[in-house]
Amino acid sequence: MKYVLVTGGVVSGLGKGVTASSIGLLLKSCGLRVTSIKIDPYLNTDAGTMSPFEHGEVFVLDDGGEVDLDLGNYERFLDITLTRDNITTGKIYQSVLEKERKGEYLGKTVQVVPHITDAIQEWIERAAMIPVDGKEGHADVCVIELGGTIGDIESMPFIEALGQFSYGVGPGNFLLVHVSLVPVLNVVGEQKTKPTQHSVRGLRGLGLTPNILACRSTKALDDNVKEKLSQFCHVPAENIVTLYDVPNIWHIPILLRDQKAHEAILKGLNLLGTSREPDLTEWTTRTKVYDMLHVPVKIAMVGKYVGLKDSYLSVLKSFSTAKVEARLFCTHLSTIERSVVEWVEASHLEDITAEEEPETFKAAWNHLKVSNYRALMVLVPEVLVTGSAREDSCCKVCPLKAMFLFWHLPWNADSNHRICTFCSRLHNANSEEFDPKTPNPCIIFMPEGSKTHMGGTMRLGNKEDLCEGNGQEEDRELPSI
Repeated sequence: MKYVLVTGGVVSGLGKGVTASSIGLLLKSCGLRVTSIKIDPYLNTDAGTMSPFEHGEVFVLDDGGEVDLDLGNYERFLDITLTRDNITTGKIYQSVLEKERKGEYLGKTVQVVPHITDAIQEWIERAAMIPVDGKEGHADVCVIELGGTIGDIESMPFIEALGQFSYGVGPGNFLLVHVSLVPVLNVVGEQKTKPTQHSVRGLRGLGLTPNILACRSTKALDDNVKEKLSQFCHVPAENIVTLYDVPNIWHIPILLRDQKAHEAILKGLNLLGTSREPDLTEWTTRTKVYDMLHVPVKIAMVGKYVGLKDSYLSVLKSFSTAKVEARLFCTHLSTIERSVVEWVEASHLEDITAEEEPETFKAAWNHLKVSNYRALMVLVPEVLVTGSAREDSCCKVCPLKAMFLFWHLPWNADSNHRICTFCSRLHNANSEEFDPKTPNPCIIFMPEGSKTHMGGTMRLGNKEDLCEGNGQEEDRELPSI
């Protein structure tokens, strides 16, 4: 097994996740099997209880794992199905403490080194061996992203563990890609290398040396800037690539290929003789089609977390993919459409807003009543079906997609906008969340659910639902999930 570690320096939000996904795609296009691991240094066991305002959406895996949104990028870029075996500080400490309680350390003093660091290394090796592409056997390369920024206190055990890990797997089996920032000062228009120099110095002081520098900047690095970085960071100039601003993230794998990043990675992992030239033909075609989308199609997104657009990242990505697919396979289309999302704060649709901020209330509802408009309802309060404005709601004038809490609402037999014709024939049909004593619950609390604990208590993921009956039911028109 070969390992590629992606770290970040200077500031957060540089795009380590996209870089890791792009490296994985590039290696996959060279004929290698690739898997990915995300290391999140926070103490949470998983992302399930974290506010989307803090970290963006919670991405749910096929096995029900609630993880960071970067794993969504891994799956979309690499066309793989990951498992809940990603790493957080909470999981590592939990596993070590469970072993301690069982007496598995035989009375030894349990410490960060070696017990926590050993647990991290064992977890990486175990997760890397899990097949994720539908084939038997493990992948050829595992791309590991270390969340956070070099120098963060919570990352220190992982840095130490990864330093030991790189030594353990030996030369030619471990490669480090460091994503850093090369800012351009508007006053002088010069690309500044000092932030990256300090970041690399800090990384080396912690026991890790980068093999490749991926520098984020507004434009391609000048040759003299690369030479300067090479001299002070001890990285060959040919191993320094620029990830400059592009119209969409689908360009990043192409940028890496054009700068021969795959050659540097394959050489560092001793894989030049077992791989081929990268074939990104299909990927390049899709990227070009995406850049051609220009006719705006408005979609209303009603949600609780619209203050941070990453809260609904997978939904937004599905729009982009759908538009590209439509253009590639529906050649008769005369226009090339792109999605323009109109964000609507769910609370702005409530009656209390009509009393306190009537203009805000009116503007929010007007977003949902535009003619020739396509609306996607993401999360909507009950007022949408029971409030005073329901008679003028968008349900009458535009297509509707129900998700999350709004999935409960069409089953409400008192609603003027019932979607399920079966439940509309049940007296007082409702969701147990709205009426725990309803005689005909169409939505119930799952048996394994908890009303006191929030983390890891929901039935999530790609599961098969079986509907049983007496065979006399009529055809049912089910709401969209």
